[in-house]
Amino acid sequence: ILKAFVSQTVALRHCRLFLPFTASCKSKEAEIKRINKELANIRSKFKGDKALDGYSKKKYVCKLLFIFLLGHDIDFGHMEAVNLLSSNKYTEKQIGYLFISVLVNSNSELIRLINNAIKNDLASRNPIFMCLALHCIANVGSREMAEAFASEIPKILVAGVGARGWGGCSMTTSLITCLSKKNPDEFKTCVSLAVSRLSRIVSSASTDLQDYTYYFVPAPWLSVKLLRLLQCYPPPEDTAVKGRLIECMETILNKAQEPPKSKKVQHSNAKNAILFEAISLIIHYDSEPNLLVRACNQLGQFLQHRETNLRYLALESMCLLAGSEFSHEAVKTHIETVINALKTERDVSVRQRAADLLYAMCDRTNAPQIVAEMLSYLETADYSIREEIVLKVAILAEKYAVDYTWYVDTILNLIRIAGDYVSEEVWYRVIQIVINRDDVQGYAAKTVFEALQAPACHENMVKVGGYILGEFGNLIAGDPRSSPLVQFNLLHSKFHLCSVPTRALLLSSYIKFVNLFPETKTTIQDVLRSDSQLRNSDVELQQRAVEYLKLSSIASTDVLATVLEEMPPFPERESSILAKLKKKKGPGTVTDMEEGKKEQSELNGGVEPVSTPSPSADLLGLKSTPASAGGGSLLVDVFTDALPGTGGLAPGSEENFSRFVCKNNGVLFENQLLQIGIKSEYRQNLGRMYLFFGNKTSSLVFLNRPRPQLNLQAKPVEPMVEGGAQVQQVINIECQSDFTEAPLLNIQFRYGGTLQNITLKLPITVNKFFQPTEMASEDFFQRWKQLSSPQQEAQKIFKANHPMDTEVTKAKLIGFGSALLQGVDPNPDNFVGAGVIHTKSIQVGCLLRLEPNGQAQMYRLTLRTSKESVSKRLCELLSQQF
Repeated sequence: ILKAFVSQTVALRHCRLFLPFTASCKSKEAEIKRINKELANIRSKFKGDKALDGYSKKKYVCKLLFIFLLGHDIDFGHMEAVNLLSSNKYTEKQIGYLFISVLVNSNSELIRLINNAIKNDLASRNPIFMCLALHCIANVGSREMAEAFASEIPKILVAGVGARGWGGCSMTTSLITCLSKKNPDEFKTCVSLAVSRLSRIVSSASTDLQDYTYYFVPAPWLSVKLLRLLQCYPPPEDTAVKGRLIECMETILNKAQEPPKSKKVQHSNAKNAILFEAISLIIHYDSEPNLLVRACNQLGQFLQHRETNLRYLALESMCLLAGSEFSHEAVKTHIETVINALKTERDVSVRQRAADLLYAMCDRTNAPQIVAEMLSYLETADYSIREEIVLKVAILAEKYAVDYTWYVDTILNLIRIAGDYVSEEVWYRVIQIVINRDDVQGYAAKTVFEALQAPACHENMVKVGGYILGEFGNLIAGDPRSSPLVQFNLLHSKFHLCSVPTRALLLSSYIKFVNLFPETKTTIQDVLRSDSQLRNSDVELQQRAVEYLKLSSIASTDVLATVLEEMPPFPERESSILAKLKKKKGPGTVTDMEEGKKEQSELNGGVEPVSTPSPSADLLGLKSTPASAGGGSLLVDVFTDALPGTGGLAPGSEENFSRFVCKNNGVLFENQLLQIGIKSEYRQNLGRMYLFFGNKTSSLVFLNRPRPQLNLQAKPVEPMVEGGAQVQQVINIECQSDFTEAPLLNIQFRYGGTLQNITLKLPITVNKFFQPTEMASEDFFQRWKQLSSPQQEAQKIFKANHPMDTEVTKAKLIGFGSALLQGVDPNPDNFVGAGVIHTKSIQVGCLLRLEPNGQAQMYRLTLRTSKESVSKRLCELLSQQF
């Protein structure tokens, strides 16, 4: 390094002449003498009356630096080196920075002068001077410099996104992407520059970076990096920037449909890399229905592509699209192709992604088909993914169970097919549900009794059968084929083939039989009295046998009935099956909420309330306790009409609120500190909302006061959220009467010692309590005429704000909550819907008619309900969606 900077210019010949003198010294003393002589000469030059020019300063500063590198202390010349920083000559400025980087420490009195000189060079238009300043900052790396230039460096870095050269722009984009994940606010100005650069690359009219075309694809690596950078931020708030970005996405999707310009694999790889990254950005934003549907259709073409990698990537991306309410229906159209992939793909990783996609696209309309296909595949599935598929089937069967006999059949088939992979959480859960539902207990007892008659019966089936027959065997005891003694003999025939925990469970079932069927008492006592039980080597089995034998011998009938009475219903809570699946798939991050990953949906969404004092006490069958007003992690109350010091709604709150009128899941709010995702579901006048708070570094404090029209109960949330982690808060909702204004959510948290306040509208609107109603054409128009008074009708004619796509319109109307009635309107282009809004105090019947005019790009929306305020509110909400 020393030789390089000494020999770089003829101007440093004096330094080169000085080198032989020091090298020829034969002793340490001679070298010190020679160096002291030179130091005295340099000191005299610096203190002389004659002012030194830049060349002389550079020469003597360079000698001082060389002497320091030889191991001698230097206590002067620092000011001269600082003066060199102000020079306009590169060589002089370079020596000044080199001296500063090596000799000046952070405690020097000159640090302020040095920082000023560096700031001047950072602001310079000369890129070489800017590079010298940046190198100095990087080499010194002191805390003082970091604080002094913390605001300058990000600006320079962001400006690099618009650099002319491909290399500089590419490296800058990679670095900003990495940094913005930790400090997004510092680099948020890069979004507009990234969109501008991306637009110039993908636009055919632009010549930007055309020299970097790779197999007819302009700058593919840079395009991918820019798209990844944009995924670090929410959609641009600036309308012009957002419009330009949407044009870029549409252009990329259009180019994907064009015939390939080359048959070489490099061309298709580059083209597809940009396409998949663009689709990832579309999914990340989850705000453009047209783009989401187009992305889904494009991915659907890849599902049968000859390239395995493309099929894998298409399945993976469609899993994310299935989580968006805008594209969920479009994803479902590919169900047969995905099922075929699950059965025929050779690569196990592709089959696993197909299973993931089936799980993600599942809803009430296709749950029986998907569960049946997964069960069928499970018999031949690769061993590495069997446990995961078992968990998925168990979750889907419970979540979308309308007929619980189907649920029981599904889980028992699951145990029969893949018993070794059925975890405790799965068979625990089926027992809990059977105990909690009176209507399925007899069927469950009959079904497990028949299943236990198989010659080869899995031990998990014995566990389920033993527990259910011990509780509800009396419900099938009237049939001679399943008499009490037959049931006991069937269970006991499996006893000696089972492990110790299962034997312990069967002993408990036996003592239950003594209470249910007194005629079996003697037989069971003989079993308990046998040496194999009373002298069993396992202490647990021995203790149970002794205690159960004594209990059956000395307890009266009443005492026995009290001790062995039927198990009470289990308190409903989130099943542990979902938690186990999440754990197996890996820990979730803040981008899991973005969404819509169905794995975070509430597991018991399809479970009816069981034994509850009132509908509001146990929402959707999931018992939850209202948050205590004095809870340690709660301050006072979460929802409020007006909060002092909130400073109004957060930016983008109104726009996000409108997006949730026709959808229930997604990202409600996102800034550089916090991301808030929601998942919600509603049944009649009840609802449940899950708030996910992510990417927090300090404590969150919440407030809670309900509006009079809505009864809201929020569970406490953990006050501390680690960086990159998330916490969940559950809110139970009850609609007391129709309402217009949405409740406000005020979030207070501390970040970097500063109290932050965010106020948002919670997307709880009156249409969330819509229950769809199917009607024939005659019934619809009869009811339509009955609601003909001016107070009952609200009508609005408005211009389309989005492309008039039939499938998107249908999805929005269904998401709004009404049933979409086919063949009712004489005009097939019109949309007709019906439903009932449920509140605690009243039910409001609703009819709607949407008439699109494609030529004029206009809509006419008509709402008729039995209540004027509801008609106006529904018309206002729905008209904003088209």
